[in-house]
Amino acid sequence: MALSNYYEATARLPATTASLKGDIRCDVAVLGAGMTGCSAALHLAERGYRVAVLEAERIGFGASGRNGGQALPGFAADQVKVRRIMGEAVAKRLWDLSMEAVDLLHAQITRFAIPCDPKRGYLHVAVKDRQVRELEAWIDELEALGTPGFALLRGAELQSRLPSPRYKAALYDPVAGHIHPLNYTLGLGHAAIAAGAQIFTGTRVQKIEPGNGVRLKTPGGTVTADFLLICGNAYLGDLVRPIAGYVMPVGTYIVATEPRDDIPLLIPGNEAVADLNFVLDYFRRSADNRMLFGGRVSYSTLPPPNLAASMLARARRAFPQLADARADYAWGGNVAITHNRLPHFGRLGGNILFAQGFSGHGVALTGFTGKLLAEAVAGQAERFDVFTRIPHARFPGGSLLRMPTLVLATSWFRLRDML
Repeated sequence: MALSNYYEATARLPATTASLKGDIRCDVAVLGAGMTGCSAALHLAERGYRVAVLEAERIGFGASGRNGGQALPGFAADQVKVRRIMGEAVAKRLWDLSMEAVDLLHAQITRFAIPCDPKRGYLHVAVKDRQVRELEAWIDELEALGTPGFALLRGAELQSRLPSPRYKAALYDPVAGHIHPLNYTLGLGHAAIAAGAQIFTGTRVQKIEPGNGVRLKTPGGTVTADFLLICGNAYLGDLVRPIAGYVMPVGTYIVATEPRDDIPLLIPGNEAVADLNFVLDYFRRSADNRMLFGGRVSYSTLPPPNLAASMLARARRAFPQLADARADYAWGGNVAITHNRLPHFGRLGGNILFAQGFSGHGVALTGFTGKLLAEAVAGQAERFDVFTRIPHARFPGGSLLRMPTLVLATSWFRLRDML
């Protein structure tokens, strides 16, 4: 079997629609048909707006259809850092909004009967003694946030939930969980279409002309809209230069084993799992009992050589029981990270809004962001603006030196993972 994306092989809805032919006028144009863009289109269409989504490839082509499927509250930056940057009150508000994001994800899955195998339950695992102390501090933080149900697992209790020699402790999280991310994205997209939105795939935006009527040029025609929502994230490139330097595309990779009878024994509670390393491993069971094991990063966005073998080696380090496992699928994709690992929302003029930089923590937050974007277009921007107040810095070095500068800056964290 040729190695490819497991999610694409198990997609339950069409990922392509017609491309744009000719010139159209709408209320809101959306750039990108990932989780954010499809959710925004859905919420806007349900409010009665005429919506056109422009997608260069297909629905869920980017990170939305390639990620680990792990849906969590919070952000890629921990709550201590959020509080330091934003202050106590705003940090608590951001946490509460992230909890609402997880609830919205499950509500939409139920409402539209999206076949994406949703599961609740998550294990944050410690590889080192200092990470055990981090989990202990995290429990105290969660209690202060008023979030019940979390528990610290050690020893025999941990082994009963995760029979691996690698992990010293785990924080059980009943709120987070996992989904089939591409099917979720496709479900949002088709719900948006059913609500009246138009999604044009194979329609690359070549130029954006701002103004009272924003004009987007594509090879097959143009779209003129009162509002533009930019939801391209890691795959936006330099199309929108004012925001390009605030995110860095980073490659991450996943292997899917063959279906195995022992996979349910390795994660008997069917939780999603991730360690606390800077370059982390993350893994979970699929609905058909494969191990989906992700990790590694590539700051060049080029896949590592021998991807399947290297990812299987990481999986076997966690589970020696997988010594004879084979790779049926191996794939990767880019996530957009920000300098502070917090999402980057904002405006370019009065009628262009953007949301990007979820930093590998966007499965729940992106769908909620689509709702916030729709609220902002409708003149109810208070919740969207909680995020726009997060301060952000460009990555240093400009377009040529941004990537090597980031590699140097993260070398210390990679070394720390090894200590």
